[in-house]
Amino acid sequence: MYRYIVSAICGILISIGSFAQSPGIKDILNQISKNNRELKAYQSYMASQNLGNKTENNLQDPQVSAFYLPFGEHETDDYYEYQVSQRFEFPTVYGARSKRIEKQKELLELEYNTMRQEVLLDAKKQLLELQILQKRKELEQERVEQAKQVYDQIQRLFDAEQIGILELNKAKVAWLQEQFEMDQIEIEIKNTFLELQKLNGGNAINEDQFYLMEDAELASMQGLWEEKLSADAQVQQLTAREALAEQQVKLEKNKVLPDLSIGYNYQGVNSSNYSGFLGGLSIPLWNSNNKVKAARANLEYTQANTGAETAQFYTRFQENYQQYHLLKRKFEEYQETFKDLNSEELLFKAYKLGEFSFLDYYREVEFYRQAYNKKLEMEKELLQLKATLLKHQL
Repeated sequence: MYRYIVSAICGILISIGSFAQSPGIKDILNQISKNNRELKAYQSYMASQNLGNKTENNLQDPQVSAFYLPFGEHETDDYYEYQVSQRFEFPTVYGARSKRIEKQKELLELEYNTMRQEVLLDAKKQLLELQILQKRKELEQERVEQAKQVYDQIQRLFDAEQIGILELNKAKVAWLQEQFEMDQIEIEIKNTFLELQKLNGGNAINEDQFYLMEDAELASMQGLWEEKLSADAQVQQLTAREALAEQQVKLEKNKVLPDLSIGYNYQGVNSSNYSGFLGGLSIPLWNSNNKVKAARANLEYTQANTGAETAQFYTRFQENYQQYHLLKRKFEEYQETFKDLNSEELLFKAYKLGEFSFLDYYREVEFYRQAYNKKLEMEKELLQLKATLLKHQL
């Protein structure tokens, strides 16, 4: 048991710095990225939105008109006329709108990437939870076995009438408690796999498919923040919305220009006919009124909101970064103190030699077990907090 604790502590020390995704972890996250139902649904939504946005730049349908005027008093033959015309906006409008459509497409992609990073962060946290649960399971298996040995020893002492029923019952309760703890851990492991299966679109995750490896420490706060600015989809959305609002202003300015129309006209009367081309333009007096001002106001709001949201993101990032290093420092202090504590194995030997009563032994060993459980919880919190800081890498 002592050897296990020492090796586990060393493993924790290595892992608290930072961790890299093994091929197994990458495979799992890639599976979830492809199979997640929420992401699939949003991909369909993106496709529909992109197609809908493109239709805004379509030309109007051409218009065909025909006139036949046989009624009324006239000395000539009946009058008839045919006309085909096409109305369209000023050519620069289509270019400006096309650029806006591209900005809308980019924003949709960033919204999808934001959702994907959140889903994969949730999955990674579940995998880290699973890693700690598996460590607890291995440790609890030894604790159950040790509690059974204590109970068997006390049962023999009770059979030899060297101790009373009270001591025997206490040992049995302690053994049952360890078994219950083991059952609880197994249930938590199963539930974690179910959560991963849900994230993976209902497909099961192979429990032997992943492991974690250590890597370098976190970058400096400023360096990591600059990395997030260039890779975090949630942060990039702000810039994309600002670019979209700016392009909308350009579009509204172009829409102030007159609409154009061209066509072909044919007229016939009294065995004579006339034909030729027609052209026209609209006079933009009322339709575009205040639209440029509204677009500019929206741009000003978007720019101000970008600054405010970025400041909020940076504040949360600073809090998480500082919390990570504080927790890491406290964990190392906790670990250093734990090294000087006696192991469960030494306590067990002392109990077998009669240096402790069962009650004293149980009280002491429970203290060490709670301390080690706290260490594992701290490790999980460290790893999950680091995963949050590195979400942009998913």
